[in-house]
Amino acid sequence: MRTVLSFLILFASLNNFSFANTANEDLRIGTISGKVLDKTLKQPIPYANVVLKNAADGSTVTGAITDDNGNFEIEKIKAGKYTFVVQYIGYKPYSKTLEISKKNRKHNLGTIYLEEEAQALDGVEVVAERSTIEQKVDRKVINVGKDLVTSGPTASDIMNNLPSVNVDQQTGAISMRGNANVRVMIDGKMSNIPAADLLKQIPSSSIKSIELITNPSAKYNPEGMSGIINIVLHKNAMVGFNGSLNMSLAYQDRAKFNSALNLNYRTGKFNIYGNYGNNISKNENGGEVTSSYPNPDENRDQIFRFLDNRKNHLFKVGLDVYLNDKNTLSVFTNQRLNDGKFRGGTDIVYPNQAPLNQRHNFRNLSDNAASQYNFNYKREFDKEGHNIELEADYNYFDSDDFTFQRFSGNNAQPNFDEDIFKTRKRFTGNLDYVNPLGKSMKLELGAEVRLFNSLEDYSSTGTSIDPVEGSIPTPSTNFDYTRNIYSAYATFSKKWDKWTAQAGIRAEQVNVEAEALQSRRDNETETLIPFENDYFQVYPSAFITYTPSEKNNYQFSYSRRVDRPGLGQVNPIREWSTPLISQVGNLNLQPQFTNSLELNYTRNFKGGSLTSGVFYRLINDEINQVLFVDRTDFRKNIISNDNFNDTNAYGIELSGRYRPTNWWSINASFDLYTQTQTGIVEALTLSPDVATEADIELRKTEVENTTYNFRMFNNFKLTKKLSLSAFGMYRGPSETLQFNPKEMYFVNLGARYSFAKGKGTIAFNFNDVFDTMKFGFDTELPSPAVGEFRWESRTITANLSYRFGSGKYRAKSRKQRDKNEKQGGGLF
Repeated sequence: MRTVLSFLILFASLNNFSFANTANEDLRIGTISGKVLDKTLKQPIPYANVVLKNAADGSTVTGAITDDNGNFEIEKIKAGKYTFVVQYIGYKPYSKTLEISKKNRKHNLGTIYLEEEAQALDGVEVVAERSTIEQKVDRKVINVGKDLVTSGPTASDIMNNLPSVNVDQQTGAISMRGNANVRVMIDGKMSNIPAADLLKQIPSSSIKSIELITNPSAKYNPEGMSGIINIVLHKNAMVGFNGSLNMSLAYQDRAKFNSALNLNYRTGKFNIYGNYGNNISKNENGGEVTSSYPNPDENRDQIFRFLDNRKNHLFKVGLDVYLNDKNTLSVFTNQRLNDGKFRGGTDIVYPNQAPLNQRHNFRNLSDNAASQYNFNYKREFDKEGHNIELEADYNYFDSDDFTFQRFSGNNAQPNFDEDIFKTRKRFTGNLDYVNPLGKSMKLELGAEVRLFNSLEDYSSTGTSIDPVEGSIPTPSTNFDYTRNIYSAYATFSKKWDKWTAQAGIRAEQVNVEAEALQSRRDNETETLIPFENDYFQVYPSAFITYTPSEKNNYQFSYSRRVDRPGLGQVNPIREWSTPLISQVGNLNLQPQFTNSLELNYTRNFKGGSLTSGVFYRLINDEINQVLFVDRTDFRKNIISNDNFNDTNAYGIELSGRYRPTNWWSINASFDLYTQTQTGIVEALTLSPDVATEADIELRKTEVENTTYNFRMFNNFKLTKKLSLSAFGMYRGPSETLQFNPKEMYFVNLGARYSFAKGKGTIAFNFNDVFDTMKFGFDTELPSPAVGEFRWESRTITANLSYRFGSGKYRAKSRKQRDKNEKQGGGLF
């Protein structure tokens, strides 16, 4: 680790030395400024490339990109003759010859209109053949191409292909930079669906881009130690009627179907758009865990098998109304429907004591629906970039999960059924104000209110063991949880010369009120467990960017963040269970706070770019898992959560893109991170058959988990219509409180062919070519064990996409918000 960090410091020092040598170059006297607009719609084009080339040899001298309003300014240009070029994907380049001299220093080019290329008029929001990565000031944007769409049918399948992101294929739990405290949002909005379920419900063909925000500013909600992942869905806003259709079929042991239809119609002041996507699939997975004890008669194998049969449907409908040049109204709704059938079982086999063998089978029927309704009004003032925006967003989620639990064996527990009904309501209101204070300064102010309520009703026909009464009917539980957050923020940014700085602060008042009401059906007794937690916190942030040249960029950032306990971590209702282990929440869990520092460097060169970064986090009141011995049966364990002492984490990241030839492009990333974790584990000092309460030992464990990931994507364009791709990933071994995951790696291959003048594409993918994708681990707590889990990773996928209509893309920009709770998660 020290060697890698020393290399980065040396690398940065060498670059600083080269920059110092250029400080004494000839006096730079020229300035070029202007504004870039769409020729047809007369609207700004943000992020267009503005390049200044030497008129003699065509070499690039300097450049810039347009801001959100299409403006640009290039300063301190040496005297000489230049070719000025403006470029943007889908538009014809604009070029102009000009000269900088002492008599003609400032060139205000006024408004530059870009005209769309003819081929771009044929389609709708064209999906690129290959995915691209953009490094912006506060985020990394992955524009999802057809290569990622064909990597799997859902958003969960795409995530493992992204830099610094990992998804547990068994549970769907997502992590970034080795930490699961990451927020997931859709179109910048919070969702009432748990992140693991949400990622499995979104069809990959409905995704336009994915944003990785590792150190958000005070403008954003402060939840999530690792940052924010924002999934942007397709929204068409093209002149006339346009659309696209995408279908894919994947197969290994079971079929998986995925499709999406995007439509829009724009005329005059109105833009109407809609999207429908589905994911209809069956997925098999399973594994085995072998536990060893000093007494060989207690050794056992647990064999798991699962079948997930899901039908997910996603609808999005929206309307933009352009009242005039200054006022815009927008409304949209997202509707998600999920019909899930999940069944499986666990065989517990004692090789030396066959009479103790048990079998547990379950069948889960789940229906859930989520609705989102959004209203947005934006007012532009006379001064460019000066605006105020009001947004209201309402989410409603309900689900009904009914599970049949069946047991067999000499010592099996009685069969039972359980039902959980959930409703979640969330309202978010935002008021945002932006005021550019001259050309180089900007003030942003905002206020937000977030009102959240969750209600869960649990009932069971089973029995539980009470320490005093023995076997009793399992109590029904009603869990009512309310969290309201009131916040305000301010950020101020200034740009001068080659430096940009931004400082911000966010203040929040949080009010939490919860109660769990447990009732017995045999004697009608009730037990009420109340909980309250109100607190006020301030979250500062700071960003500094230094761009000494077009080829080099440095960025330093700091932010304070919070991880509030998620519902799964505080809910006293059992989240899941097997005959030997179960998980419940801790109602008294407190939030954890993180101070995050990050330093990034980007180097652009001919044919590509390289971005390197280091980060450090100081974590207070860390939330982590605890493993207890079940007092009702010493062979069983209970997983929960608790707060621990302060700890830290740090790591490095490297990502780059390079095009060795016109037909070969490479995207690669590497990340390494270390985190100290502290937890509590209860363990028996004697055999479960003879142990008593006095034989339970409380062990505080601490591990320093260091792991790394490497990803590489290659695209080979053989002809204008045919391209091939190869993707590989390697995840190194790691160490956690409960178990030590082993290495994981795979290789995917793909081919794509375009037809109908680029309107259509046929693609084929062969995933996990060498059948190496699996999750293996070993552990010593609470007893020595080894395990391995596998799923349908070796799939063959066929994809067909076609776009129709005419016009060009211009969508209304929207604010983006984030999700705000820490997710639960179990052993498997």
